[in-house]
Amino acid sequence: MTTQSSYTGRFAPSPSGPLHFGSLVAALGSYLQARARQGRWLVRMEDLDPPREMPGAADDILRTLEAFGLEWDGDVIYQSHRHSLYQAQIDQWLDQGDAYYCRCSRKAIKDAGGFYPGTCRTADHTATDSAVRLKVNEAVTGFHDLLHGWIDIPEQLAQEDFIIRRRDGLYAYNLAVVLDDIAQGITEVVRGADLIEPTGRQIGLYRQLGRPEVSYLHLPLAVTENGNKLSKQNHAPAIDKRRPGPLLCQAMVFLGMSPPPELTSATPREILCWGIAHWDVTNLPPTTAITLNLAS
Repeated sequence: MTTQSSYTGRFAPSPSGPLHFGSLVAALGSYLQARARQGRWLVRMEDLDPPREMPGAADDILRTLEAFGLEWDGDVIYQSHRHSLYQAQIDQWLDQGDAYYCRCSRKAIKDAGGFYPGTCRTADHTATDSAVRLKVNEAVTGFHDLLHGWIDIPEQLAQEDFIIRRRDGLYAYNLAVVLDDIAQGITEVVRGADLIEPTGRQIGLYRQLGRPEVSYLHLPLAVTENGNKLSKQNHAPAIDKRRPGPLLCQAMVFLGMSPPPELTSATPREILCWGIAHWDVTNLPPTTAITLNLAS
């Protein structure tokens, strides 16, 4: 099946709990950006960290997206099914000398100033009780964001050899997200501004793999009145599947749009059609965080 556009976007939640308003904003923003360009919109479940996952959350997230009319293209990809692909890439880098085993603790790194100084680069450790780090030989010191413009990355962070498989055997987010975005043909990543920091490392992975980089759009985060990100870890309330209209309109307002008041009583499909027709990145609030009044 051919599409009208080469644009492919995605929404990639972690199943650590039900969707909250902040994740609805991320889902809606990525959906509208894709559909306004006649592109594809995929859903990927980033279930890389079993200790943090909530039983049944993945299915609940998909049912919530359906209730809000956010229909995705193709099959849902689960990262938990892709471990062999991640490991194959790690093995290749280890064989080539582009990655190495590291046994440094978080405390040791903190004591060294908070940035990993390359202690194990030449230590020749074995896999036992070790993380795997990728050698960063060409640091990515900044990138262009479609909303925020040029974003500088602190030099020490940019130069740091980073973990691609944790000591406990779990695969690192940065590795998995890039390999999966490449595999799924993602052309642009639209996500929350909390993920600005790892973007340089992800761009570095594209370059290491010799693949074209995607473009990035980091949406403002919904934060509480005390400045904390609205998140599952901060016990953000789940969005109500029975009220898709008002919540979709509220999310559109958060994203700088002005839906007419009567739209709140329309069907999700009608609301999203209005949103696609009126979506414009230049209307997004030029900030990384917006305080949300949870009482409203």
